[in-house]
Amino acid sequence: MRVGILILPDQRWSVAAERWRRAESYGFAHAWTYDHIGWRDLVDGPWFDAIPTLTAAALVTSRIRLGTMVASPHFRHPAHFAREVTALDDICGGRLMLGVGAGGIAGYDNHVLGQRPLTRRGRVDRFTEFVELLDAILRGESVTRYGEYYTVVDGRSTPGCVQTPRVPFVVAATGPRSMRLAARYGAGWVTTGTRADDVDQWWRTVSEMAHRFDDALDATGRDPSTVDRYLMLDPASPVYSLSNVDYFADSVGRAADHGFTDVVTYWPRAAGWYAGDEAVLEAVATEILPHLSWS
Repeated sequence: MRVGILILPDQRWSVAAERWRRAESYGFAHAWTYDHIGWRDLVDGPWFDAIPTLTAAALVTSRIRLGTMVASPHFRHPAHFAREVTALDDICGGRLMLGVGAGGIAGYDNHVLGQRPLTRRGRVDRFTEFVELLDAILRGESVTRYGEYYTVVDGRSTPGCVQTPRVPFVVAATGPRSMRLAARYGAGWVTTGTRADDVDQWWRTVSEMAHRFDDALDATGRDPSTVDRYLMLDPASPVYSLSNVDYFADSVGRAADHGFTDVVTYWPRAAGWYAGDEAVLEAVATEILPHLSWS
C-alpha cells in the first residue's frame, strides 16, 4: 500500500513550500494538488494554478512523485496542456503523474468561463477526446485532428516526456464508459466513492466502484495487475481520514482489503474543507508510514 497526500493550492508559496518539503520528508509516496481555476467557496482566495505550483514543488523536492488530481477538459486544451506536461516532467526529472478526469457537470470552472454545462454524456465524450489526443501527442506523434470538442493541427510534445512512452495517466472514472477509458489508457484508476452520510455506507460505495472497475478491465482485456488503484479518502466520506491516527490506519487497511494499491489523504486545513490538526498528520508520518513499504 502506498500513501499519498493532496495539498490544496490555497496558500502563498512562502507557506506552501514547506508543506511540499514536509510531504517528502514524512515519507509519502506521492503528493498532488487540485487543478481548478477556483474551487467551491475558496474562489475568493487565495488560490493558485496547479502547473506552476507543481513546478515549484519539483524544485523543493527530489524523490516524491507529483501530480494533478485531477486535470480536466473544462479549461485545458490537449495541445497546449501537452506542452505544460512535457516541461513539468522534465523539470521534476520524470516524477510527474497526471491525474485526469471529466470534470463536474457544474462548478466555478464552468461559471467563470461562461460555459454551458454539458450533459453527463457530453462530458464523457469530451473527456474521451481529451485523453485520446493527450495520449497521442505525449507519445511523440505529430497530431492533426478535427474533433467535436478540440482541433489540433500538427500538435507536438518535442522533445517528449522524460518518462516513456509518456507520463503515467491516473484516470478518475465512475461510469462504465469512463472506466473503460481508464482501463485502456490509465497506469492507474482513481475514485472517491460516492458521497454518503455513514462511513460504512461510504465503504460499500467504494466496494461497488472497485467491482465495476473489475468489469471494465475484463471488457477491455486489461491485466488487473498492470493498473494501480487509487482511493481518495476524503472528498466523499463523512469522516476526515486524519481525524485521528487509529481512524487513518483503519482506512488504509480497509482500502487494501478492497484491492486498492494507493490511498490519498488531504493536508489538514485550519477550517472549512478538510479541517484538521497537523499534529495528527505528524503522528501518521511517525507511526504509520514507516510500517508501509513501496518501491
